[in-house]
Amino acid sequence: MAQLRCYMSLLALKGDRREFRALIDDLQAVGFDGVQFIELGNKEELAVCRSRGMRVAASGRINAPREVGSLAERVAGDGYGCATLHAGWGIEDDGEAAGLIESILEASWRWRVPLYIETHRATICQDMWRTVQFVKRFPEMRFNGDFSHWYAGQEMVYGGFQKKLNFIQPVLERVRFVHGRIANPGCIQVPVEQHATHVEHFKQLWTASFTGFLRSGEGEHICFAPELLGPDIYYARTFGGIEESNRWQQAILLKEIAQQCFAAAQRS
Repeated sequence: MAQLRCYMSLLALKGDRREFRALIDDLQAVGFDGVQFIELGNKEELAVCRSRGMRVAASGRINAPREVGSLAERVAGDGYGCATLHAGWGIEDDGEAAGLIESILEASWRWRVPLYIETHRATICQDMWRTVQFVKRFPEMRFNGDFSHWYAGQEMVYGGFQKKLNFIQPVLERVRFVHGRIANPGCIQVPVEQHATHVEHFKQLWTASFTGFLRSGEGEHICFAPELLGPDIYYARTFGGIEESNRWQQAILLKEIAQQCFAAAQRS
């Protein structure tokens, strides 16, 4: 039966003082199935994860087609289940962007490892319209849905959220990994406010992604990874030098929301 696997982005825990083994044990205790490394983990870290039955995912950036093969080879060789990729800087013309996409698809096939292109700022998929056009040309594309970038960066509520949700349906059908972060129309990362309009919108995005996966019949699982980032890179907001929320607690809450969305997708 198809399932949702919940990972924790280790970038979200940058600066955490817990020893790596203790951190992995704590993540497992609160119900996470694995972790996503922002940089490829070392042998000791991977061994710890495997000894605890924790799954691992990778991430990376690809700026030129020649860079893809070596990353895919290492991801596959080190036993990662998949990798999410920032592809390009978003200033590539259509030919350059197509070259990146083709190289990612080829490497994924050659090394038998899923490589999911992120819907992220400063990448070739920073724009909803252009990403949908890429899907028309490359229907085999699969995505990591990091929707906070579209929601805030392209202000999805301006002009009608439902209209834009319908427009990006070809992308949502191809999402196989989700980065859990909630934005509002003006800020890339905000705490969960129950029943807030923007929170309900993200529930729709995640449920639609899970529904697309379930209807596709592709694979046994889809991944969800909270990726709540710190104020040093201008994600978490601070007031008086103090973060407005506890990212560890918020990550657990996002996981629970994702699980509710997956259950809703299964019912539908």
